[in-house]
Amino acid sequence: MLPKPVLGCALLLGLAACTTAGPVPGTVEYAAATVSRGYDCGLSVDRGRIIARLGKQERASFLAANASYAVKSYKAPHRCGNAERERVQGALAVLSRR
Repeated sequence: MLPKPVLGCALLLGLAACTTAGPVPGTVEYAAATVSRGYDCGLSVDRGRIIARLGKQERASFLAANASYAVKSYKAPHRCGNAERERVQGALAVLSRR
């Protein structure tokens, strides 16, 4: 049996991973989070084109998730660095071609 301090540290690490992990790439939630982050970074986002490439069921999920991310972003806006800006810009390009 492991000592209590070791178990406590393992629990804290597990909880930290849960709170820092974002949506899984390829999901509608990931697309919504990327669009929201694009706005945060001051990028030009063709949201309509991204939505047009989604299926009917996915559109509703995207709009709900995007609204949720927009509210979170509005409450806690922050800028992004050049590396993150380039990553988000690339992800947006892929989403609009999907």
